[in-house]
Amino acid sequence: MRRVGITGMGVVTAAGQGLDAFTLALQTGQSGIKQRPAASDLPLAFGGLLADFELSAELMKLSDQADGLGQKAQTVARRAPLSVQASVLSAVEAWRRAQLATRTIDSTKISLVVAGQNLNQGYHYAIQQKYQATPEYLPPRYGLHFLDTDQVGVLSALLGIHGEGQTVGGASASGNVGLMHGYRLVQWGLAEICVVVGALQDLSPLEIHAFAALGALGGKTIREADRACRPFDRQREGFIYGQGSGCLILESEASAKRRGVDPLAELVGCALVLDGNHLIDPNAAGEAQAMRQALQMANLAPADVDYLNAHGTASVLGDVTEITAIKEVFGEAVTQLWLNSTKSLTGHCLTAAGTIEAIATILQMKGGFVHPNLNLEQPIDDACRFVGQQSQSATINIAMSNSFGFGGINSSIVLKQWDAGRSQEASDG
Repeated sequence: MRRVGITGMGVVTAAGQGLDAFTLALQTGQSGIKQRPAASDLPLAFGGLLADFELSAELMKLSDQADGLGQKAQTVARRAPLSVQASVLSAVEAWRRAQLATRTIDSTKISLVVAGQNLNQGYHYAIQQKYQATPEYLPPRYGLHFLDTDQVGVLSALLGIHGEGQTVGGASASGNVGLMHGYRLVQWGLAEICVVVGALQDLSPLEIHAFAALGALGGKTIREADRACRPFDRQREGFIYGQGSGCLILESEASAKRRGVDPLAELVGCALVLDGNHLIDPNAAGEAQAMRQALQMANLAPADVDYLNAHGTASVLGDVTEITAIKEVFGEAVTQLWLNSTKSLTGHCLTAAGTIEAIATILQMKGGFVHPNLNLEQPIDDACRFVGQQSQSATINIAMSNSFGFGGINSSIVLKQWDAGRSQEASDG
């Protein structure tokens, strides 16, 4: 089988925009969850929101290079909805870090997967409010922007991609679903490179109210922004909405070698398992099966895994269910398995969560640390090796990342430090 490496990454979150800022936030435990900006009309006391986000200013921080990518990004996306602009920003960073902006690549061998669905609800809501008052206001480009595939069009135009392109969805598991699709495209030889973007899900007041009615949101009694998101703590109350986007460049070993690029990590296993359930209640059996199948694909035992980036939304039922599933899969090895939830810093970024958390996992692997699990004062299980409220030094050779979605969608991926000495032939054997 072809080895699939990650050769570039880019990230946009409220905790840190860009890999350098995000890495610092992970190391120091800097939360992006703040009081709701005055300009926001969302019925939230706080969230991990991209306050004062402005595409041109953020592109300037990446510094426009001779490739002209920054200027092109402004041209194709300056009037696009927030979700598209966040995808553009994360993709530009990943593309450059993979050294693709300075290399000539056969564009028909590059594919694109955008992970997420119902991405522009906040944009739709705002347009509708203005349309009801002044119908002539409706922008002609709304006919493109209301489609999730607008992301595919904008990103393919920006990066010159002429291979396969698609959007995929799996609720809050969408990011991992996108990585699975990209993995298969590269592994099966349908693409040499696949750009996987976990897209920002821009919620409107309607979706926020709906989540509140389901009892899914936190902040019911804990009103301090920096204390409200409490994955795996006994005082958890629900998830805190976050906004963000993550992009990973998946690439075949042969392509990376031809370009002289060393992958950051290897994607070695992934699994997607359904519960056969259309409701919001999680199922430990399905979650455990996803983890087992991902390990089986990677030809690894539970004891081989050093670190698990948990789904960990701070849901009252969800966190307990995930720990039950983890203990079922890892058994006695759970006492040696580092556990944390990136959502404690970023909030729950919904359809983008899987890609953002895969990036966080790789940054920890490369940096030799595990980031804090903020607000974990009374862990729900004393047998597990949760990271506390300070980062810890850690050697991570193999890591797992979980993402679970409403409707019984369970996913796990397994990442491994890239071993340049392990040849393609050894992988095939």
